[in-house]
Amino acid sequence: MIGRLNHVAIAVPDLEAAAKTYRDTLGAHVSQPQPLPDHGVTVVFIELPNTKVELLEPLGEGSPIAKFLESNPAGGMHHICYEVDDIIAARNALAAGGARVLGDGEPKTGAHGKPVLFLHPKDFCGALVELEEV
Repeated sequence: MIGRLNHVAIAVPDLEAAAKTYRDTLGAHVSQPQPLPDHGVTVVFIELPNTKVELLEPLGEGSPIAKFLESNPAGGMHHICYEVDDIIAARNALAAGGARVLGDGEPKTGAHGKPVLFLHPKDFCGALVELEEV
């Protein structure tokens, strides 16, 4: 069902400082910041030869990243994203197997302009999982 690793997401308290670290210290290509109000985050992507790292900063009231940073003030790994060919088929198969889809269960448009869903971390070894249709 799952395909390639699309990205690993890291929540950060200061997106500009985090992007600078990746760009200046590691020599990585860093995208421009992209606000995603529907998800309550601003993101940048670190482009790697085989995948991406997504840096997330809270955006707006009620951001899930703000809540995450309350418990992890220095930041930390937030989620891992896998690609799927058909997000609705994946959602239905996972739900039929007992996995919990977060939110209302309907895909939202993600940072890449493609449908995404999140799965409950308690169902996946403590890791929040994002599925992105490719």
